[in-house]
Amino acid sequence: MTQVSQLLQPDELQSIANLNLFARQAVEGAISGAHRSPHKGFSIEFAQHREYVQGDDTRRVDWKVFGKTDRYYIREYEEETSLRATLLVDCSGSMDYAREGSISKCQYAMKLAACIAQIIIRQSDSVGMVTFDDQIRSFIPPRSSTSHLRLLYQEMIESRPGGETDLANIFQKLMPRLQRRGMVFIFTDGFSDQRALLQSLSHFRQASHEVVLFHILDPDEIEFPFSAWTKFENLEMFGQFRTLDPASFRVAYLDNLRQFREALKTGCQRHRIDLVPMSTAEPITDALARCLRQRQLTA
Repeated sequence: MTQVSQLLQPDELQSIANLNLFARQAVEGAISGAHRSPHKGFSIEFAQHREYVQGDDTRRVDWKVFGKTDRYYIREYEEETSLRATLLVDCSGSMDYAREGSISKCQYAMKLAACIAQIIIRQSDSVGMVTFDDQIRSFIPPRSSTSHLRLLYQEMIESRPGGETDLANIFQKLMPRLQRRGMVFIFTDGFSDQRALLQSLSHFRQASHEVVLFHILDPDEIEFPFSAWTKFENLEMFGQFRTLDPASFRVAYLDNLRQFREALKTGCQRHRIDLVPMSTAEPITDALARCLRQRQLTA
């Protein structure tokens, strides 16, 4: 069995074959590509004029402007560059939850990350990956080769959820290692200190990274369908569980979840972070296509 077939079914691969992913803001890359760069150079899209200075290539003088102003101006263009993307996948214990008969949040995150990696490599862009719980488990820098894609797939297949997490702490540790501006994709249920999480996300934005946060929840967490007495286990602390009557706190739980999701949405809007709510009940490729279409509409 090939690595990709352990992550994605043939119909899923077919579904993403025509999907494309482009950065909305300027990115930095190592080779020429299809994304806007913060650096000026030679390319198709005009950026601005600037006055000619001694040493400039006279072939770049805009003679039409000279005819109107009797002054020499140089035409500058937006350089197109390759995208550098990093996939940050939460592998903490809470990501191991799965409704009976469904895949876990972590499995869903890995499949979604595999789809995005496939699209990025197909575009000849670069993608890397970080897996973490309360520590950074793996750090694979962005590359653009098919052999690199196989390395990412292998990490996705072998990663197992477990342990606690502190999202803010992890992201602060990662910041110095993401040296070039690019795209950061985060796959998590977001179960961490929310204020600290949003503060750490703002640091990505301050460093000019474009951030997409896939907020992944299981339908049980969204609907809380439990009725009979149920044993609830803390998946991030081994051996901790309580047997409770769900009816006694269902209303309070759903209200807390609503407040949690609204605060996350408000915080992401404030920091100009793309928040993509996801349920593991939604087919992976449908969810991804919806996300990419929305990005194009709001670009």
